[in-house]
This record gives sequence, structure tokens and C-alpha cells, in this order.
Amino acid sequence: MHDGCQGQVGDGAKVVDKLRMMGFSHYSMPEAVTLICSSCDQTFTMATLESRCPGCGMVYGVTPCHAHDSKSIQAAGIDY
Repeated sequence: MHDGCQGQVGDGAKVVDKLRMMGFSHYSMPEAVTLICSSCDQTFTMATLESRCPGCGMVYGVTPCHAHDSKSIQAAGIDY
């Protein structure tokens, strides 16, 4: 079930589900990332592994193993 840092979790919703299940949602990012929301184009800072766009509520997540790579951040859905 767990591939450690080698495996991929899946889409954005699965990433956020995994973060919530493991209790990692509110863990800090190794370094805050500035994102442009894929839904409303608002720029915001992602400081925790699970973050929400303040403009439209799009939820983003990234696993701790992949938090060093901003390309691994995935959108889960608005108000997910």
C-alpha cells in the first residue's frame, strides 16, 4: 500500500486525501511556494502541504516526499 517516496499517490484529490489521512495537511512546506491558481489565476503563497486559494477556494496538495518540487503540487478541487 505504501511505496515510500518512490511511488506516486495519484491525482490531486488522492494527494489531499493521503495528507489528511496521515495528519500531514498542516505541515510546513520545506520552502513556501508562490502559486498561480489554476482556477482563478490569483497568485498566493503555499506555506503548508495542503493549501487553499484565497480567491476561489481551490485546494492544492503535495506529499512530504515531493514538497521540494513545485511541479508535484496538484489541485484537488474547489472547496475539496
